[in-house]
Amino acid sequence: MTKSFTLTNISQLVTNNSALGDGQLGVINDAAITVTDGIVSWVGQSSQADSSVAKTDVGGRSLIPGFVDSHSHIMFAGDRSEEFAARMAGVPYSAGGIKVTTEATRKASDAELRTVAQSMIKEMQESGTTTIEIKSGYGLDVATEERSLRIAAELTDEVTYLGAHVVAPEFAANPDAYVDLVVGEMLKACAPHSKWIDVFCDRGAFTTEQSRRILEAGIKKGLHPRIHLNQLEQGDGVAMAIELDCASADHLTYLTDDDISALAASSTVAGLVPGADFSTRAPHYPRGRDLLDAGAAVALSPDCNPGSSFTTNMPFCIALAVREMHMTVDESLFAATMGGAIALRRDDIGHLSIGARANFALLNAPSYIHLAYRPGVPLISTTWKDGNVIFTKGDIA
Repeated sequence: MTKSFTLTNISQLVTNNSALGDGQLGVINDAAITVTDGIVSWVGQSSQADSSVAKTDVGGRSLIPGFVDSHSHIMFAGDRSEEFAARMAGVPYSAGGIKVTTEATRKASDAELRTVAQSMIKEMQESGTTTIEIKSGYGLDVATEERSLRIAAELTDEVTYLGAHVVAPEFAANPDAYVDLVVGEMLKACAPHSKWIDVFCDRGAFTTEQSRRILEAGIKKGLHPRIHLNQLEQGDGVAMAIELDCASADHLTYLTDDDISALAASSTVAGLVPGADFSTRAPHYPRGRDLLDAGAAVALSPDCNPGSSFTTNMPFCIALAVREMHMTVDESLFAATMGGAIALRRDDIGHLSIGARANFALLNAPSYIHLAYRPGVPLISTTWKDGNVIFTKGDIA
Protein backbone atom coordinates (compact mmCIF):
# COMPACT_ATOMS: atom_id res chain seq x y z
CA MET A 1 0.00 0.00 0.00
CA THR A 2 1.28 3.46 -0.92
CA LYS A 3 2.13 5.63 2.07
CA SER A 4 2.12 9.41 1.56
CA PHE A 5 2.25 12.41 3.85
CA THR A 6 2.81 16.14 3.51
CA LEU A 7 4.53 18.58 5.87
CA THR A 8 3.17 22.11 5.52
CA ASN A 9 3.84 25.58 6.90
CA ILE A 10 7.60 25.19 6.54
CA SER A 11 9.13 28.64 6.91
CA GLN A 12 12.20 27.74 4.84
CA LEU A 13 12.60 24.47 2.94
CA VAL A 14 16.23 23.86 1.94
CA THR A 15 16.26 21.64 -1.15
CA ASN A 16 19.91 22.05 -2.26
CA ASN A 17 18.56 22.38 -5.80
CA SER A 18 18.83 25.91 -7.17
CA ALA A 19 16.26 25.06 -9.85
CA LEU A 20 13.61 24.62 -7.15
CA GLY A 21 14.22 27.71 -5.03
CA ASP A 22 16.48 30.61 -4.19
CA GLY A 23 20.28 30.55 -4.14
CA GLN A 24 22.71 27.67 -3.82
CA LEU A 25 20.45 26.01 -1.24
CA GLY A 26 17.32 26.18 -3.41
CA VAL A 27 15.30 27.66 -0.55
CA ILE A 28 11.50 27.69 -0.84
CA ASN A 29 9.69 29.98 1.60
CA ASP A 30 6.29 29.11 3.09
CA ALA A 31 6.81 25.64 1.73
CA ALA A 32 5.50 22.10 1.85
CA ILE A 33 6.99 18.72 1.02
CA THR A 34 5.22 15.47 0.12
CA VAL A 35 6.76 12.05 0.70
CA THR A 36 5.52 8.87 -0.99
CA ASP A 37 6.93 5.51 0.03
CA GLY A 38 10.07 7.05 1.47
CA ILE A 39 10.83 9.24 -1.55
CA VAL A 40 10.31 12.98 -2.04
CA SER A 41 7.41 13.19 -4.50
CA TRP A 42 6.64 16.94 -4.45
CA VAL A 43 7.95 20.24 -3.08
CA GLY A 44 6.47 23.71 -3.43
CA GLN A 45 4.37 26.37 -1.76
CA SER A 46 2.18 25.26 1.12
CA SER A 47 -0.86 26.71 -0.62
CA GLN A 48 -0.31 24.38 -3.58
CA ALA A 49 -0.02 21.10 -1.67
CA ASP A 50 -2.31 18.25 -2.72
CA SER A 51 -5.35 18.44 -0.46
CA SER A 52 -5.95 14.66 -0.73
CA VAL A 53 -2.70 13.79 1.12
CA ALA A 54 -2.58 13.76 4.93
CA LYS A 55 -0.95 16.95 6.19
CA THR A 56 1.03 17.94 9.26
CA ASP A 57 1.57 21.63 10.06
CA VAL A 58 5.15 22.09 11.34
CA GLY A 59 4.43 25.52 12.78
CA GLY A 60 6.56 27.84 10.67
CA ARG A 61 9.86 26.06 11.23
CA SER A 62 12.72 25.33 8.85
CA LEU A 63 13.32 21.95 7.17
CA ILE A 64 16.71 20.88 5.81
CA PRO A 65 18.12 17.77 4.11
CA GLY A 66 19.48 15.25 6.59
CA PHE A 67 23.17 15.71 7.27
CA VAL A 68 25.50 13.32 5.45
CA ASP A 69 28.43 12.33 7.66
CA SER A 70 31.09 11.00 5.29
CA HIS A 71 33.80 10.43 7.91
CA SER A 72 33.35 8.63 11.24
CA HIS A 73 35.33 6.28 13.50
CA ILE A 74 32.67 4.84 15.80
CA MET A 75 33.81 1.20 15.94
CA PHE A 76 35.82 1.42 19.14
CA ALA A 77 35.92 0.73 22.86
CA GLY A 78 37.51 2.55 25.76
CA ASP A 79 37.86 6.15 26.89
CA ARG A 80 40.54 8.75 26.18
CA SER A 81 39.23 11.67 28.21
CA GLU A 82 42.45 11.87 30.24
CA GLU A 83 44.41 12.25 27.00
CA PHE A 84 42.10 15.11 26.03
CA ALA A 85 42.62 16.81 29.39
CA ALA A 86 46.39 16.46 29.02
CA ARG A 87 46.22 17.94 25.54
CA MET A 88 44.28 20.91 26.83
CA ALA A 89 47.03 21.31 29.44
CA GLY A 90 49.64 21.58 26.69
CA VAL A 91 50.62 18.06 25.61
CA PRO A 92 50.68 18.06 21.76
CA TYR A 93 48.48 15.65 19.77
CA SER A 94 50.11 12.78 17.87
CA ALA A 95 48.72 9.82 15.94
CA GLY A 96 50.14 7.45 18.56
CA GLY A 97 47.14 7.81 20.86
CA ILE A 98 45.19 5.56 18.52
CA LYS A 99 47.07 2.61 20.02
CA VAL A 100 45.37 3.21 23.38
CA THR A 101 41.99 2.64 21.75
CA THR A 102 43.36 -0.38 19.90
CA GLU A 103 44.02 -2.25 23.14
CA ALA A 104 40.48 -1.65 24.42
CA THR A 105 38.87 -2.44 21.06
CA ARG A 106 40.67 -5.75 20.73
CA LYS A 107 39.42 -6.77 24.18
CA ALA A 108 35.82 -5.69 23.56
CA SER A 109 33.11 -8.16 22.60
CA ASP A 110 31.03 -7.78 19.45
CA ALA A 111 28.10 -6.73 21.62
CA GLU A 112 30.18 -4.02 23.30
CA LEU A 113 31.38 -2.64 19.96
CA ARG A 114 27.86 -2.70 18.57
CA THR A 115 26.48 -0.88 21.61
CA VAL A 116 29.05 1.92 21.37
CA ALA A 117 28.40 2.41 17.65
CA GLN A 118 24.64 2.41 18.12
CA SER A 119 24.90 5.00 20.87
CA MET A 120 26.95 7.26 18.59
CA ILE A 121 24.45 6.80 15.76
CA LYS A 122 21.61 7.76 18.11
CA GLU A 123 23.42 10.99 18.94
CA MET A 124 23.96 11.67 15.25
CA GLN A 125 20.28 11.21 14.50
CA GLU A 126 19.37 13.55 17.35
CA SER A 127 21.47 16.24 15.68
CA GLY A 128 19.95 15.69 12.23
CA THR A 129 22.29 13.19 10.58
CA THR A 130 20.65 10.58 8.37
CA THR A 131 23.56 9.02 6.44
CA ILE A 132 26.72 7.79 8.15
CA GLU A 133 30.01 6.41 6.88
CA ILE A 134 31.76 4.12 9.40
CA LYS A 135 35.45 3.18 9.36
CA SER A 136 37.35 0.43 11.08
CA GLY A 137 40.88 1.21 12.24
CA TYR A 138 41.02 0.49 15.95
CA GLY A 139 41.65 -3.24 15.69
CA LEU A 140 44.85 -3.25 13.64
CA ASP A 141 44.78 -7.01 13.52
CA VAL A 142 42.91 -9.28 11.13
CA ALA A 143 40.29 -10.56 13.56
CA THR A 144 39.32 -7.22 15.11
CA GLU A 145 39.32 -5.31 11.82
CA GLU A 146 37.11 -7.99 10.24
CA ARG A 147 34.56 -8.05 13.04
CA SER A 148 34.52 -4.26 13.30
CA LEU A 149 33.59 -4.03 9.63
CA ARG A 150 31.09 -6.86 9.87
CA ILE A 151 29.28 -5.00 12.67
CA ALA A 152 29.56 -1.68 10.82
CA ALA A 153 27.87 -3.27 7.80
CA GLU A 154 24.85 -4.00 10.01
CA LEU A 155 24.53 -0.27 10.67
CA THR A 156 25.27 1.45 7.35
CA ASP A 157 25.89 0.81 3.67
CA GLU A 158 28.91 3.15 3.76
CA VAL A 159 31.61 0.97 5.32
CA THR A 160 35.31 1.79 5.08
CA TYR A 161 38.25 -0.54 5.68
CA LEU A 162 40.90 1.47 7.56
CA GLY A 163 43.35 -1.19 8.64
CA ALA A 164 45.96 1.44 7.76
CA HIS A 165 45.02 3.87 10.54
CA VAL A 166 48.44 3.60 12.16
CA VAL A 167 51.03 0.83 12.32
CA ALA A 168 49.95 -1.83 14.81
CA PRO A 169 52.09 -1.71 17.98
CA GLU A 170 53.51 -5.19 17.47
CA PHE A 171 54.87 -4.05 14.07
CA ALA A 172 56.43 -0.82 15.35
CA ALA A 173 59.93 -1.96 14.38
CA ASN A 174 58.86 -3.07 10.90
CA PRO A 175 56.13 -0.86 9.40
CA ASP A 176 56.48 -2.37 5.93
CA ALA A 177 55.63 -5.79 7.34
CA TYR A 178 52.43 -4.28 8.70
CA VAL A 179 51.66 -2.86 5.27
CA ASP A 180 52.14 -6.40 3.91
CA LEU A 181 49.47 -7.57 6.36
CA VAL A 182 47.11 -4.70 5.49
CA VAL A 183 47.25 -5.43 1.76
CA GLY A 184 47.30 -9.21 2.21
CA GLU A 185 45.48 -11.32 4.76
CA MET A 186 43.69 -8.37 6.40
CA LEU A 187 42.38 -6.99 3.12
CA LYS A 188 41.17 -10.43 2.07
CA ALA A 189 39.19 -10.77 5.31
CA CYS A 190 37.84 -7.22 5.35
CA ALA A 191 36.98 -6.50 1.71
CA PRO A 192 33.73 -8.55 1.73
CA HIS A 193 32.26 -6.21 4.38
CA SER A 194 33.52 -2.95 2.86
CA LYS A 195 32.72 -0.46 0.14
CA TRP A 196 35.70 1.86 0.69
CA ILE A 197 39.38 1.67 1.61
CA ASP A 198 41.15 4.44 3.53
CA VAL A 199 44.65 5.20 4.85
CA PHE A 200 46.10 7.78 7.24
CA CYS A 201 48.87 9.37 5.16
CA ASP A 202 50.65 11.62 7.64
CA ARG A 203 53.47 11.92 10.15
CA GLY A 204 53.40 9.02 12.59
CA ALA A 205 51.19 6.91 10.33
CA PHE A 206 51.98 5.97 6.70
CA THR A 207 54.21 7.48 4.03
CA THR A 208 52.89 8.50 0.63
CA GLU A 209 54.54 5.43 -0.92
CA GLN A 210 53.01 3.07 1.65
CA SER A 211 49.64 4.78 1.25
CA ARG A 212 49.72 4.33 -2.52
CA ARG A 213 50.44 0.63 -2.11
CA ILE A 214 47.55 0.21 0.34
CA LEU A 215 45.01 2.10 -1.76
CA GLU A 216 46.03 0.38 -4.99
CA ALA A 217 45.62 -3.02 -3.32
CA GLY A 218 42.12 -2.05 -2.21
CA ILE A 219 41.22 -0.80 -5.67
CA LYS A 220 42.29 -4.15 -7.13
CA LYS A 221 39.88 -5.80 -4.69
CA GLY A 222 37.02 -3.59 -5.90
CA LEU A 223 37.08 -1.07 -3.05
CA HIS A 224 36.84 2.66 -3.70
CA PRO A 225 39.60 4.84 -2.22
CA ARG A 226 39.49 7.74 0.22
CA ILE A 227 42.32 9.16 2.34
CA HIS A 228 43.25 10.94 5.59
CA LEU A 229 45.80 13.54 4.56
CA ASN A 230 47.83 16.48 5.88
CA GLN A 231 46.32 16.67 9.36
CA LEU A 232 49.61 16.95 11.22
CA GLU A 233 51.96 18.43 8.65
CA GLN A 234 52.29 19.41 5.02
CA GLY A 235 52.78 16.30 2.92
CA ASP A 236 52.97 15.38 -0.75
CA GLY A 237 49.93 13.11 -0.90
CA VAL A 238 47.37 15.34 -2.61
CA ALA A 239 48.61 14.54 -6.12
CA MET A 240 48.56 10.82 -5.34
CA ALA A 241 45.02 11.05 -3.93
CA ILE A 242 43.81 12.79 -7.07
CA GLU A 243 45.65 10.36 -9.37
CA LEU A 244 43.96 7.40 -7.64
CA ASP A 245 40.57 9.18 -7.82
CA CYS A 246 40.01 9.19 -4.07
CA ALA A 247 36.40 10.16 -3.42
CA SER A 248 37.60 12.46 -0.65
CA ALA A 249 40.82 13.66 0.92
CA ASP A 250 40.04 14.41 4.56
CA HIS A 251 41.49 16.72 7.21
CA LEU A 252 43.72 18.91 4.97
CA THR A 253 44.75 21.18 7.82
CA TYR A 254 47.91 21.85 5.81
CA LEU A 255 47.56 22.73 2.12
CA THR A 256 49.65 24.64 -0.40
CA ASP A 257 48.13 26.88 -3.05
CA ASP A 258 49.09 24.24 -5.62
CA ASP A 259 47.25 21.57 -3.58
CA ILE A 260 44.12 23.72 -3.56
CA SER A 261 44.28 24.31 -7.30
CA ALA A 262 44.76 20.60 -7.95
CA LEU A 263 41.80 19.64 -5.75
CA ALA A 264 39.62 22.23 -7.47
CA ALA A 265 40.44 20.69 -10.85
CA SER A 266 39.71 17.15 -9.66
CA SER A 267 36.77 15.00 -8.61
CA THR A 268 38.26 14.49 -5.12
CA VAL A 269 36.23 16.24 -2.42
CA ALA A 270 38.02 18.18 0.31
CA GLY A 271 36.61 16.60 3.48
CA LEU A 272 37.05 19.13 6.26
CA VAL A 273 36.71 18.01 9.88
CA PRO A 274 37.01 21.15 12.03
CA GLY A 275 36.03 19.30 15.19
CA ALA A 276 39.43 17.60 15.07
CA ASP A 277 41.24 20.91 14.71
CA PHE A 278 39.20 22.29 17.61
CA SER A 279 39.81 19.30 19.88
CA THR A 280 43.53 19.00 19.15
CA ARG A 281 44.20 22.74 19.38
CA ALA A 282 45.62 22.68 15.87
CA PRO A 283 47.58 25.84 15.07
CA HIS A 284 45.01 26.74 12.43
CA TYR A 285 41.90 25.44 10.69
CA PRO A 286 41.76 24.14 7.11
CA ARG A 287 41.56 26.73 4.34
CA GLY A 288 37.86 26.28 3.68
CA ARG A 289 37.39 29.73 2.20
CA ASP A 290 40.31 29.31 -0.21
CA LEU A 291 39.11 25.86 -1.30
CA LEU A 292 35.65 27.15 -2.10
CA ASP A 293 36.95 30.23 -3.88
CA ALA A 294 39.12 27.99 -6.05
CA GLY A 295 36.08 25.88 -6.96
CA ALA A 296 36.83 22.75 -4.93
CA ALA A 297 33.99 20.60 -3.63
CA VAL A 298 33.92 20.65 0.18
CA ALA A 299 32.30 18.27 2.68
CA LEU A 300 31.99 18.80 6.43
CA SER A 301 32.04 16.05 9.04
CA PRO A 302 32.41 15.85 12.83
CA ASP A 303 35.00 13.06 12.40
CA CYS A 304 33.61 11.35 15.49
CA ASN A 305 36.40 9.39 17.16
CA PRO A 306 37.48 8.83 20.77
CA GLY A 307 40.83 10.57 20.49
CA SER A 308 40.88 13.75 18.44
CA SER A 309 37.23 14.71 17.87
CA PHE A 310 34.75 13.05 20.19
CA THR A 311 31.66 14.77 18.84
CA THR A 312 28.80 13.53 16.68
CA ASN A 313 27.28 16.98 16.22
CA MET A 314 27.18 18.35 12.67
CA PRO A 315 25.63 21.71 13.66
CA PHE A 316 28.68 22.32 15.87
CA CYS A 317 30.90 21.76 12.83
CA ILE A 318 28.77 24.13 10.76
CA ALA A 319 29.31 26.81 13.40
CA LEU A 320 33.07 26.14 13.36
CA ALA A 321 33.16 26.30 9.55
CA VAL A 322 31.42 29.68 9.59
CA ARG A 323 33.46 31.15 12.43
CA GLU A 324 36.90 29.62 11.85
CA MET A 325 37.07 28.70 8.15
CA HIS A 326 35.23 31.80 6.89
CA MET A 327 32.61 29.82 5.02
CA THR A 328 29.13 31.30 4.74
CA VAL A 329 26.19 29.65 6.47
CA ASP A 330 24.83 28.56 3.09
CA GLU A 331 28.17 27.06 2.04
CA SER A 332 28.56 25.28 5.36
CA LEU A 333 25.07 23.74 5.28
CA PHE A 334 25.59 22.66 1.68
CA ALA A 335 28.93 21.05 2.65
CA ALA A 336 27.29 19.20 5.57
CA THR A 337 24.57 17.77 3.33
CA MET A 338 25.24 17.73 -0.41
CA GLY A 339 29.00 17.91 0.11
CA GLY A 340 28.90 14.72 2.16
CA ALA A 341 26.78 13.04 -0.49
CA ILE A 342 29.30 13.98 -3.19
CA ALA A 343 32.11 12.65 -0.97
CA LEU A 344 30.24 9.32 -0.86
CA ARG A 345 29.46 9.58 -4.58
CA ARG A 346 25.75 9.40 -3.91
CA ASP A 347 23.04 11.27 -5.83
CA ASP A 348 20.02 10.07 -3.85
CA ILE A 349 20.80 11.88 -0.58
CA GLY A 350 21.90 15.34 0.58
CA HIS A 351 19.12 17.14 -1.27
CA LEU A 352 15.32 17.24 -1.40
CA SER A 353 14.65 17.17 -5.12
CA ILE A 354 11.81 15.02 -6.42
CA GLY A 355 13.04 11.42 -6.43
CA ALA A 356 15.51 11.89 -3.56
CA ARG A 357 15.33 9.76 -0.46
CA ALA A 358 13.14 11.45 2.15
CA ASN A 359 15.93 12.14 4.62
CA PHE A 360 15.43 15.47 6.38
CA ALA A 361 15.43 17.29 9.70
CA LEU A 362 13.05 19.83 11.18
CA LEU A 363 14.64 22.69 13.10
CA ASN A 364 13.15 24.43 16.11
CA ALA A 365 13.95 27.68 14.33
CA PRO A 366 12.41 29.81 11.59
CA SER A 367 15.64 29.78 9.55
CA TYR A 368 18.49 27.37 8.86
CA ILE A 369 20.84 30.26 9.70
CA HIS A 370 20.19 29.44 13.36
CA LEU A 371 22.45 26.38 12.95
CA ALA A 372 25.42 28.78 13.11
CA TYR A 373 23.67 31.71 14.81
CA ARG A 374 22.88 29.61 17.93
CA PRO A 375 25.95 27.39 18.41
CA GLY A 376 25.59 24.61 20.94
CA VAL A 377 21.79 24.80 21.06
CA PRO A 378 20.00 21.50 20.23
CA LEU A 379 17.78 22.79 17.45
CA ILE A 380 16.71 19.50 15.85
CA SER A 381 13.05 18.76 16.54
CA THR A 382 12.54 15.66 14.38
CA THR A 383 14.65 13.62 11.98
CA TRP A 384 13.26 11.45 9.18
CA LYS A 385 15.09 8.76 7.19
CA ASP A 386 13.40 7.24 4.14
CA GLY A 387 10.22 8.98 5.29
CA ASN A 388 10.27 7.40 8.75
CA VAL A 389 10.83 9.27 11.99
CA ILE A 390 14.12 8.14 13.56
CA PHE A 391 14.24 10.85 16.22
CA THR A 392 11.70 13.29 17.60
CA LYS A 393 11.23 15.54 20.58
CA GLY A 394 7.50 14.92 20.15
CA ASP A 395 6.65 18.53 19.36
CA ILE A 396 4.84 17.96 16.06
CA ALA A 397 1.45 16.36 15.64
